[in-house]
Amino acid sequence: GSEFKFTEDAGGGQQWLPSNNIQITLGTGSGKGTKEVVITLAQDADVSKEYTLQHESLAAAPIQKRGVLNDPAFIYTGNDMGAVWTAAATTFRLWAPTVSGVEVLIYSGPEGGSPTQTLPMTAAEGGTWFAKATGNLEGQYYTYRIKTGTESKEVVDPYAIGAGVNGNRGLIVNLTATNPAGWESTERPPFKNPTDAILYEMHVRDLTTHPSSGAQQKGKFLGLVEAGTKGPSGVATGLDHVKELGITHIHLLPSFDYASVDEKKSDQFNWGYDPKNFNVPEGSYATDPNGGARIKEFKQMVQSFHQNGIRVVMDVVYNHTSAGASPFEAIAPTYYYRYDATGKLSNGSGTGNETASERPMMRKYIVDSVKYWATAYKVDGFRFDLMALHDIETMKQVRAALDAIDPSILIYGEPWTGGSTPLPESERLVKGNQKNLGIAVFNDNIRNAIKGDNDGVVKGFATGAGGQDSGVMRGVVGGIDFDDRIGDFTAQPSESINYVSAHDNLTLWDKIAKSNAQDSEADRIKMDLFAQAIVFTSQGIPFMQGGEEMLRTKGGNHNSYNAPDAVNQLDWNRKAQYAEAFNYYKGLIAVRKAHPSFRLMTADQVKKALTFLDAPMGAVAFRLDGSVAGDNWKQIVVIYNPQRQAITVDLPGAG
Repeated sequence: GSEFKFTEDAGGGQQWLPSNNIQITLGTGSGKGTKEVVITLAQDADVSKEYTLQHESLAAAPIQKRGVLNDPAFIYTGNDMGAVWTAAATTFRLWAPTVSGVEVLIYSGPEGGSPTQTLPMTAAEGGTWFAKATGNLEGQYYTYRIKTGTESKEVVDPYAIGAGVNGNRGLIVNLTATNPAGWESTERPPFKNPTDAILYEMHVRDLTTHPSSGAQQKGKFLGLVEAGTKGPSGVATGLDHVKELGITHIHLLPSFDYASVDEKKSDQFNWGYDPKNFNVPEGSYATDPNGGARIKEFKQMVQSFHQNGIRVVMDVVYNHTSAGASPFEAIAPTYYYRYDATGKLSNGSGTGNETASERPMMRKYIVDSVKYWATAYKVDGFRFDLMALHDIETMKQVRAALDAIDPSILIYGEPWTGGSTPLPESERLVKGNQKNLGIAVFNDNIRNAIKGDNDGVVKGFATGAGGQDSGVMRGVVGGIDFDDRIGDFTAQPSESINYVSAHDNLTLWDKIAKSNAQDSEADRIKMDLFAQAIVFTSQGIPFMQGGEEMLRTKGGNHNSYNAPDAVNQLDWNRKAQYAEAFNYYKGLIAVRKAHPSFRLMTADQVKKALTFLDAPMGAVAFRLDGSVAGDNWKQIVVIYNPQRQAITVDLPGAG
């Protein structure tokens, strides 16, 4: 192999050494405290070759090529990654600067069989490899064969936009051919301010799989948008149900291609937080996982929601990949992931790995992917899983990219991690670091104040615990610094996602059943409605777990990610049984939508409009001046009484 010269950082001599057997002898001045030895090369190393570092007292170790790839020479900025189809030719571009060779394998089918074509790729600009295949390859499948040293691996394209069953081969797609009728003219429903949103979180399967749902395409993208479905006692189900409820955005749990279910089986359930192909819809939610069906049906789903006045939010999981299912490690070993000080994969996600969003090509990947969903599928918002694992600069670039498409596209996420991470805290998108970025975060402070803990017997403001009024007041103002007493983590109310339950942890109804087991069902229903009344009358963006409006239960399962449909699905019998609860939720949403005083956009507006009133016995009361938002209600008074008896509050003003 090639030879190169190095100098030891301590000023040692230079010598030529074979690249596969670098030997370092530490100078006597280095001392036992040395943490780092810097080798300065006399000439550029070829990053496509393998290098080993060796010391006389240590075993040989392979060199991991990470930092060097941040050099501008290895950054590709073009927008033609992956397979780009035309009727005359398809081009392929893959970023893999450290591998020694790449081939494109073309297949006629989604699995099995031998390649019909093998195309060598040529090393090209910015660390990419490029190939062009003439002729119309629409509907063909492809993989990349990656060569490193003496090894070769066959992997799916990380930029694939279509896939065969179980996502092991990419699909060459003519995107226009997957458009449903009228797709180009389908527009996003009108939506202006983030605080106008009413977010309704739902797994694709949960809305339709119950035997009483009335849906034909149970558990499918198309099932979500079947109109006219009815359940027990004639209640509206599915699409008609969410329209009746009045929500503005349906938030779908991961709907990209994920690894944990076999797409050949129809009844498997998983939340889907184990990404496989980030830019491909999940095949188990399509009527056919092969060909373009999953693409067309995802578009049909979005189109129908849009035509019915509902926007679509995608739950996205860029913070980690499914173990063993991602091509990232094969195409650029050790680049796409973070490692701890010992060289092991760091596990800030709690699932075995975490991606390195701060590296240029991972950052580009995230931005490119979000832009793709927002344009190709007209997705209206993105909920980022474990968003604190992403660096702030990446999220700023995501916001800027979406603003260029449509500034009304929402971005929100979890401002926490699933474990320890080497990403410095100052760079993480944790609570407080989202200020003035146009990005909202889940407000677990108001959640905990209202209901107590997530899965235990601890009570909150709505379920009988005292001393929670200040936490509720901080939530009521949308987390802003309101005055000397009341302040939290936001710069604007639009940065706070207010909620009391989500897919994680017990449903609200199950939580109240656990913390208030001695109370009657009638009292527990009052607590449930009270908890949501606080969410829907607070400043910020209200979010609810789908099905809470019919007192959804998962039988006490607090982590139903792989539980069967029977645990996770909405039981439409409960809509008929708990009609009063449903109507109350529907009423809360109607009041919020009718009165802009509950949807103030800025901290200044909140400070002008909202005044807290004196209230006895741990209650919270406040007045809203309707003139600030141009409300047709001139004065609004809201009183939250957590007591089991009546209280008296002196209303301000005369009359």
